[in-house]
Amino acid sequence: MQADPEHDPSESARRALSSFPPGPVGLAVSGGGDSMAMLHLMAGVAGARPLAVATVDHGLRAASAAEAAGVAQVCAGLGLPHEVLVWQHGAVAGNLMDAARRARYGLLADWAAARGIGAVLVAHTADDQAETVLLGLARAAGLDGLSGMRPRWQQGGVWFHRPLLGVTRAALRGYLQSRGLWFVDDPSNDDPGFDRVKMRRALAGLGEVGITAEGLASVARHLAAVQADLRGMVAGAAARLVVERGGALEIDRAGFAALPGEVARRLMQAALLWMSGAEYPPRAEALARMVQAMAAGRAATLWGCRLLPHKGVMLLVRESRGLGPEVALGAVWDGRWRVTGPEPGPEPGPESASVRALGAQGLAQVPDWRAAGLARAVAMATPGVWRGAGLISAPILSKDSAYSATLTAGFGLFLLSH
Repeated sequence: MQADPEHDPSESARRALSSFPPGPVGLAVSGGGDSMAMLHLMAGVAGARPLAVATVDHGLRAASAAEAAGVAQVCAGLGLPHEVLVWQHGAVAGNLMDAARRARYGLLADWAAARGIGAVLVAHTADDQAETVLLGLARAAGLDGLSGMRPRWQQGGVWFHRPLLGVTRAALRGYLQSRGLWFVDDPSNDDPGFDRVKMRRALAGLGEVGITAEGLASVARHLAAVQADLRGMVAGAAARLVVERGGALEIDRAGFAALPGEVARRLMQAALLWMSGAEYPPRAEALARMVQAMAAGRAATLWGCRLLPHKGVMLLVRESRGLGPEVALGAVWDGRWRVTGPEPGPEPGPESASVRALGAQGLAQVPDWRAAGLARAVAMATPGVWRGAGLISAPILSKDSAYSATLTAGFGLFLLSH
C-alpha cells in the first residue's frame, strides 16, 4: 500500500523539503522525540540540500545544556552544522511559557537570517494540533482558535514551517525506537500544571468515543481551509478599499460598511495589528466598537491607533502617545519604520542624529509639509531625523531629502504573511 503523506513520517519529510525553493533549510531541534525524529527524517531525504540545526537552550532546567550537547553529538554524526542559542534572561514576569516561546522564535529567526536560511522547520505533530484545538474549545474560541496551528508563518523575514502536523507523536516515537535512535523526554511534558498537558491527558480519554489526535488535526485542516478563504476575501477587500500612504491607511467608509461582518472585522483587526505592532488583537468587544465606528464614519481610538474622518475617507493613523521612543539612525523606529541616510556633522551641536516622531514641533519646521498631501495627524506620526531639538529631515514629507524612510513591511505584505 502506498504511504499516506499526511501520516507517514518519511513521506511528510520528503514532501516538505521538495516544496521549498533551493537553498539551506534550518531545523529547530530540542532533543525531544518529535524534533529528533524530524532531524533524522530530514537528513535522510535532504540529498544535496544543505541543512543546519539550532537548539534553543532556555536555561529553565538543569538538564537543558546536556540535552543541547546531545543534539550536537548526533548532528556531528550526521555531518550537519549545529549551534546552541541560549536565552539570556533573569526573572521572567508573567506567563513563562509564552515568554519562552517568544524568545525561542526570536532567537531562531535571528540565527536563520544571519546565515541566509529562509526556512526553519519545527516539529509540531498531529497531537500538538489536537491539543491546540481542545484548548480552543475550552476557551469557546471562534474560527481562528479552532483552526489550530498554522502550517507556516513568517517572523523576522524568515518562514517557519510545521511539516509534521499530519503525523502523530506515536508514529515519530516508533520511528526512533525501531532504529534505536537517541532522544530525551522533557519532564514538563507530564506536568499537570500546564494546560496543554491537561489537554493531552483529556485526549487520551476521548479515544473511547472515537475522538483522536488524527481526527482533531483533520478538523483543524478543514477549518484552516475556510480560514484561508476568509483571508483571501479580506485581502481582496483591502486591495479595493484601502490605500496605504505615509504609514497610515485611507479606508473607503462606504465600501467598508458594505462588507460582510466577518470580513469587516478581520480587515479592521489586521489594520490595527499592522499599525500597532501588537502580537495579539484587541478584545472582541472593543474591536466590534471600532468596526461600528468605521462603518458610521465616527472618530475612535484603539490599540494605539486613531480612526479619523478625512475628506470622504476614514484615516487609521498612529496615536501620538503610542508612538515608539527615540532610536538611533538606521534602527527600526515605532516597530515599523527604518530611516537611513548620512550621519550629519557635529555642528551645531555634539549630538548624533536620531529618529523620533515628527510631531507638532517638527511639523512647524517644515513650512511646505502640506505639499506631501498628507493629513496633519498622519504627517505628525511620520519619522523625523533630529539632532537635539533641531529637525534635520522629514523624509516622508521632503522629496529632496538625503534621508529615506521605509516601512519594514507594508500592509499588503502583512496580510499575506499573517
